[in-house]
Amino acid sequence: MADRGHLKAALAVFWSFFGVRKRRDYDADAQNLSPAQIVVAGLAGGLVFVLMLLLVVYLIVQFVK
Repeated sequence: MADRGHLKAALAVFWSFFGVRKRRDYDADAQNLSPAQIVVAGLAGGLVFVLMLLLVVYLIVQFVK
């Protein structure tokens, strides 16, 4: 069951980054997820986002050479 909580936290953070979240889903997440789960998922999501940006920039620079 813990894996489902991590997945729900990751999905909540993903939709928050994307900017699309239904109020009903936000309320359900607020009741079911702990703040620690959201913080960890947010940090992990932010790290993945930054690494993806760095990868895109690296590939563009390699392509332009």
